[in-house]
Amino acid sequence: MTATSPPAPARVGVLGGGRMGTGIAHAFLLAGSRVSVVERDADAADTAAARVRESLDASILRGTANEPIDAYLARFDTGTDAAQLAPCDLVVEAVPEDIALKTEALTRVEAQLGPDAVLASNTSSISIDELAAVLERPSRFVGMHFFNPVPASTLVEIVRGAATAPPLVESVRGWVQALGKTPIVVADAPGFASSRLGVAIGLEAIRMLEEGIASAEDIDAAMTLGYKHPVGPLRLTDIVGLDVRLGIAEYLAAHLGERFEPPALLRRLVAEGHLGRKTGRGFYEWDAS
Repeated sequence: MTATSPPAPARVGVLGGGRMGTGIAHAFLLAGSRVSVVERDADAADTAAARVRESLDASILRGTANEPIDAYLARFDTGTDAAQLAPCDLVVEAVPEDIALKTEALTRVEAQLGPDAVLASNTSSISIDELAAVLERPSRFVGMHFFNPVPASTLVEIVRGAATAPPLVESVRGWVQALGKTPIVVADAPGFASSRLGVAIGLEAIRMLEEGIASAEDIDAAMTLGYKHPVGPLRLTDIVGLDVRLGIAEYLAAHLGERFEPPALLRRLVAEGHLGRKTGRGFYEWDAS
């Protein structure tokens, strides 16, 4: 948090305790919020708790967290009941990138929240207006697109829906700054700004690999060395998850046309279970332990 930015919200809820959800929880814990993560069952909640503790320990070792682990854990809990999110000032939905899952999750959580609470989706591509259509209070709904890995990423894309109240956007902008991250604000459109650009580059890189134009390493080097990207598009696809990239590409193709049609190579690798870093193999070999 900078000297001029407002504080983070006092109580934050995260629906979904995967890599993104626990990363979001981590960021708000470091900013001083009390955080609750709600998962689908007890085993998933326990896994989320362990993941958050591991990431907090890593931040303490790196010197990027300034409190002892017990202080953070005293402000953190997990569970399986959306009712525990009722006192939250902000709830961020971070379930998988599937519109049916997201609309169910959002309506379930909204029913628990007070009228002034902010409900956000971490969607990377699905229309905020499309998600808002199922809500009772669309003016209190906004997109908060965090990037993976959340603790190390410095960007949050705030997506303003047609019904999103302008003062809410400014509040969310301040909360992002309180996390030590940089907000950008974009109007609702398929893929927003970041995913639309990132996926376009990633899909073209996959097509080049598929056509035998160059190796994965050389395609990535063209972007890291030639354009100063911190990581190449194929390695980044492995980090994000090939299944995640495929889902986003299919959504964008349906809304923006064939230029986002997923290459056959991407579909084949996903069908074979080669999803990138999380499975040990994608366009590269990874240590999946």
